[in-house]
Amino acid sequence: MRLYLASRSPRRRELLTQMGVAFDTIIFRAGLRTDPQVDEGLHAGEPALAYVERVARAKAEHGVDLLLERRLPLRPVLAADTTLELAGEIIGKPVDEADAATILRRLSGQTHGVLTGVAVAHEGRTEYVQSISEVRFRHIDDDEIRRYVLSGEPMDKAGAYGIQGRAGMFIEYMAGSYTGIMGLPVCETGELLKRFGWRP
Repeated sequence: MRLYLASRSPRRRELLTQMGVAFDTIIFRAGLRTDPQVDEGLHAGEPALAYVERVARAKAEHGVDLLLERRLPLRPVLAADTTLELAGEIIGKPVDEADAATILRRLSGQTHGVLTGVAVAHEGRTEYVQSISEVRFRHIDDDEIRRYVLSGEPMDKAGAYGIQGRAGMFIEYMAGSYTGIMGLPVCETGELLKRFGWRP
């Protein structure tokens, strides 16, 4: 089975390849974050679990609409969304370097949740799975934060860090799915794809 990945994330591409999944990437007109058909804004009072599910489903279903619009072969569309939750507040991607530094200062010495939702849409049906992990940062000082932000790694990543990169040095404890924290939980994703006929 070959599918479409509705994501620009190199980490998600890498993880799907690791799983042995054949895929093509479908790019939204204005990019996933700004496409008007996918509202990534937080709704008032929306819990983090509801947020990641809404966004992942919207991305997958919009991907199917684009296949029809572009007259591409109809195959399952996989999309995912990752966000952080700290003390009941959703933390998404930083808007700039100053915001990335602010986020990292908040995470320093604290435990946060990482939520990744994965949706697959095909032939009028959308299925969904989620992964919830817990991460605790050691104390990171301002100089470490400054150097990390200057590396460029925090940008376009939920919570302003990538566990698979330099930020691995900040993590003193984690529980859950390492690949889920990266952005695509391979165990849950594999089980989801089986519902659409994929076999590893």
